[in-house]
Amino acid sequence: MISISKNQLALRNGQDKPDIWIAYKGKIYDVGNSRLWKNGKHYEHWAGQDLTEELEDAPHNENVFDKFEPIGYLI
Repeated sequence: MISISKNQLALRNGQDKPDIWIAYKGKIYDVGNSRLWKNGKHYEHWAGQDLTEELEDAPHNENVFDKFEPIGYLI
């Protein structure tokens, strides 16, 4: 698995590069195949960010990440 910084993650927002990645609890997930992350946006959330703290306000729990294999770690 890869290790990337927050700055590197920020480029994987579906806009600057075709990759659509997010971080949660230190792990990086590629959500590019999810229809819910089309163009790097999921409701009021943008890809390329650490969404750990934002999950508290989500209508779902962390089990939503079970659909995705982690591809790396946030450093």
